[in-house]
Amino acid sequence: MSEAETPTPHRRRPRYSGKNPRRFEDKYKELNPERYAETIAKVRASGKTPAGQHVPILLPEIMQILAPQPGERAVDCTLGYGGHASALLKAVQPGGTLLALDQDPIEIVRTEARLRAGGCEESALVVKRMNFAGLPRALAELGWSDGVDVLLADLGCSSMQFDNPARGFSFKHDGPLDMRMNPQRGVSASDLLQKLSAAKLKTIFEENADERHAALLAEALAGTDHATTRSLTEAVRRALPHRVDDEEREATVRRVFQALRIAVNEEFTALDTFLHQLPNCLRPGARVAILTFHSGEDRRVKHLFRDGLRGGVFSATNDEVIRSSPQETRDNPRAAPAKLRWAVKT
Repeated sequence: MSEAETPTPHRRRPRYSGKNPRRFEDKYKELNPERYAETIAKVRASGKTPAGQHVPILLPEIMQILAPQPGERAVDCTLGYGGHASALLKAVQPGGTLLALDQDPIEIVRTEARLRAGGCEESALVVKRMNFAGLPRALAELGWSDGVDVLLADLGCSSMQFDNPARGFSFKHDGPLDMRMNPQRGVSASDLLQKLSAAKLKTIFEENADERHAALLAEALAGTDHATTRSLTEAVRRALPHRVDDEEREATVRRVFQALRIAVNEEFTALDTFLHQLPNCLRPGARVAILTFHSGEDRRVKHLFRDGLRGGVFSATNDEVIRSSPQETRDNPRAAPAKLRWAVKT
């Protein structure tokens, strides 16, 4: 047979790995949105977030509050999956610019590519990999030292981080006990547990999660070696008294993971720095909205806006916190703990 007649070897199409695949990348069809649009629609209709994606919370309310206009300068301090950023980017064009910040080196590349593929002026989108505590530096690099017109900070973790076992954020999937927003910097949750004293760990559980079993858990976990999320989950369950029912046991595991994530990423320290700098990053008349998911976060934002209103820094703010509607909460249960506060710069 001549070379021209040689048949091309048959290649089988990659098959979906069945009901119980081992790898995260194989487990969810919705990780391939081009091929499985119908699956994504079904997942959303069931009130769940498709794996590898994130549904923006309170988007209509945020856009109404911020009211971005063509030609304005806008900032999304926590880019994430880009749901809020996409709406802001469209609103400030033509002539405006969106500055998007995120410290996650994995997701920021994907999101920027997705936003640019959606169509926008090249100069309309500026993406910088940094924590929002570095906002003044980012503004100075753009020549925006006099501030911006619109600013959004969504302080929640993105679904992509929680869903991916390799990131170690969730006890629902086994993976390395990491929890770092930027896996290239800082100390993992596993290393942190080994280093901390019981007294320090107790404080973390109390301040970061209002954990009622803080002292007991701190004694059991301080200085221990847990390489995986499953290992830590089982240790927390074992440490609790027998009288604790299953529902409270699971809630305690959730609070422990939350407390450690906040400590690993120094979230409250970054937020305090950001809020202290915020007024100087806003032009007169600028609108700012901050979405929180923790009582400690909301308390800090509330005090800033309230004190700023009294001191004349802000001309308006909301008295009552804005929550997701019953319909949004049904469609996206991850919106349930969200609290939205806003203010207008004098």
